Amino acid sequence: MAVKNLVILPDDQLRQISKPVDDFGDDLQTLLDNMLDTMYDAPGIGLAAIQIGVPKRVVTIDCSREEDEPKNPIFLINPEVIWTSEETSIYEEGCLSIPEYFEEVTRPTECRVQYYDRTGKQQELEADGLLATCLQHEVDHLNGVLFIDYISKLKRDRVVKKFTKALKQKSA
Repeated sequence: MAVKNLVILPDDQLRQISKPVDDFGDDLQTLLDNMLDTMYDAPGIGLAAIQIGVPKRVVTIDCSREEDEPKNPIFLINPEVIWTSEETSIYEEGCLSIPEYFEEVTRPTECRVQYYDRTGKQQELEADGLLATCLQHEVDHLNGVLFIDYISKLKRDRVVKKFTKALKQKSA
């Protein structure tokens, strides 16, 4: 398929709320394949459609990171977090739309997500650890929320200013 350009902070598209998918035809299948290629190329472990400029509730995830580890992609259409644990954990998160910036974020340790797979069949996934963090991070993208929204205002303002300045220098 094709590797797509990533939408990078401070682009306002990242704050859009994505629209539900109701057509599981060829266009969706192409989008899913392109998202997977883009995610692997970046490289990343999760990608929301809005990160390639498509405001649809679509996510690809693959937490297999080692080169010798088999790929295990998950395709989630219209995902919704339906449960989270009270227990929390801290992970250092990054984002393909905020390149080379990482920060510790506290999220629920476990979550349950309801979604449709690429064939349109309803599924439910319960996760913990890295996968739970990744699921919550990507579903946030669909709602216009970025991981930097979970850090202090001072740090968030600093990173937004840095990316805004970089964009101005690039287009000058």
